[in-house]
Amino acid sequence: MSKITTSYREGLIKDLADPEEAAAYLNVALEEGSQEVFLMALRDIADAKGMARLSKKAHLNRVSLYRMLSGKGNPQLSSLAIILKNIGLRLAVEVREPKVKKKGQVNCSVQ
Repeated sequence: MSKITTSYREGLIKDLADPEEAAAYLNVALEEGSQEVFLMALRDIADAKGMARLSKKAHLNRVSLYRMLSGKGNPQLSSLAIILKNIGLRLAVEVREPKVKKKGQVNCSVQ
């Protein structure tokens, strides 16, 4: 009998191979507000990219990489940036709520 459905995990890993999907997944994890959720989401993406391949590409020990991306991990910002870079993503900071223009204020920008 052939297998008609795939497991949730298999589908997730397949989807997270796409950088756009991976970025959206991490953004949702960040909105959750928990470091643990973010690191577990990043681990899912690392699994999708191949943990061994990522550790080699990022010049990080595979065991250390697994430890960093565990729920109890606490990677340094530099390590996080290296991991993200090697999976095709980057950190960015955005304004939480855009400034509302006051009545009569003109939006002027130089390009």
